[in-house]
Order: sequence, then structure tokens, then C-alpha cells
Amino acid sequence: MITRDALAAALALSLLIATLAAEAQSVGGRVPRIGFLQRARNENVDVFIQALSEAGYVDGQNAVVETRIYQEALDRLPQFAQDLVTRKRDVIVAAAPYAIKVALAATSTIPIVGIDLESDPVASGWVRSLNRPGGNLTGLFLDLPELGGKQLQLLKEAVPRLSRIPVLWDSTIGGVQFRATEAAGRGAGLKVQSLAIQRPRDFQDAFDRAARETAQGVIVLSSPLINERRSHIAALALKRRLPTISLFTSFPDSGTLMAYGPNLQELYKRAPSYVDKISKAPARVSFPSSGRLGSSS
Repeated sequence: MITRDALAAALALSLLIATLAAEAQSVGGRVPRIGFLQRARNENVDVFIQALSEAGYVDGQNAVVETRIYQEALDRLPQFAQDLVTRKRDVIVAAAPYAIKVALAATSTIPIVGIDLESDPVASGWVRSLNRPGGNLTGLFLDLPELGGKQLQLLKEAVPRLSRIPVLWDSTIGGVQFRATEAAGRGAGLKVQSLAIQRPRDFQDAFDRAARETAQGVIVLSSPLINERRSHIAALALKRRLPTISLFTSFPDSGTLMAYGPNLQELYKRAPSYVDKISKAPARVSFPSSGRLGSSS
């Protein structure tokens, strides 16, 4: 098994909260109320809660943290988001594009901290621009075009005869990622094959198609579903002798070849700093300018 450091890859978008930040202040000793929308109860949730505690927000002592786990029940996600709004949370942390989208639909006044590895907030219409975003969204997003190009480069170094590259991606949310990778592939003179999935049962068929077309390697993009099935993906790739590259080192830890991207848990460790800034911000304050998050594991 070969692993590579997950180098600088996440773009931390510190967006303007403006007057909305005043609603999230802890005034007169009032306990901050934090909502968290997450697909699964996993190690990332534990990392977030621990980092939140280290930032001074201990659930049940000086803060209230309500976590809503939506798993595969996406139809219930709007209900969960609306429930957090109705319960007047001071800030909502939304992990993945599904959660961000419904949180933005549920409120235009409560600050939202997004952890999004799949989409572009400008292209998605969530902010006007990175310089003048407006609205109530801040958070952590990936620099997708740069990542796609670097992954192709590294896989081509590992497989010099590489000429055509299948890309495993979640078509429910991964369009921006796939298009960025497809464009990078064209620029490198490679033919990109789409291995789109939407459900757990799609993985077997995707790798069967790659094998039938004598694939020489696979790029694995990101989504909550893909990340949860990383051991299954590793088993399928090993069975068909397909070298893979993915975003997170948790994939090589599960048996795939290599990774180039951010440390996923580091993103969850960073999110509480946004919660803290929002909670302490005076009215009409802007957060620091955008910066890259460098990480390795």
C-alpha cells in the first residue's frame, strides 16, 4: 500500500456575516445554541465535538449542541433543518451540499457554517462572489480544479501507460467535482470515463464497467456515500487490480493505493473556529479574508 501526504487542498472561505453575526452572540451569559446537520454519526462528528469543547463550548455545560443525523433519508433533511431553525439555534453547522442547501432554504438570518467537499458555493448560487458573498454562509470548501489536475498527475506517474481514466463520482452532488476532473483530464491528454453512482448497489456495476473497458486506474471523488463505502471500494479495486487515487488518506488506510487532498478530520477540527468567531462577533463585522488550509497525515 502506498500513501502520499494530503497536501494543501482546502479553501477556507471566511465569508461576510454582517448584521447576522449579532444574532449569534452570547449576551449576558446566555448559553450558545449550536445545531449540527451531519449524514452519519462517525469519527468526524466526534472530532467536531472535541474541537468545539477545546474552543470553550462544552455541550451540557456552557453550550447546547444538537446533532441531526440524516443518513440516507434525504427527504427528511429539510424537516431536520427547519427544526433547528424553529428551535432558534444561534448557528447551524451543515456538512455536505445536501445539508447546506436545505439550511439555506430554511433560514436567511441564522449563520451557517458549511463543510463542503463537493461543490462551488458561487456556482451553486449560495454566495454572490468570494470577495462580496453576502448572505449568511461561511465555511470550508475545496479548491476543486487544482485537486483534479494534481490527482491525474500523480496517478499518471504511478501508471505511466495511463491513457484513459475512469472517475468514480456521486451524481447526486458531485457534478462540479466531476467536471473539474474531466477538464483536467482533457488538458492532460487523457480520456475520462464517468463511473457515476447514486446508491450503495451502484459500486459493483461501476467497477465492472471499468474492468470491461480495460481501465488502467480509477480516480475516486468525494461524497458522503463514497466516503462511507471506502473499504468496499478498496476491495473492488483490489479484486480488479485497479490502482486508485482519492482525496483522503482514510482511503489508503482502507486499502486503496494513494491519496492527494486535505486531512478530512482537520476540516472538522477547523469548523468550531468559525462557530467561535460568529458567537463572539459584534454586529456588522467581517471575517478574515480567504486562505488555504494545508494539511498532511
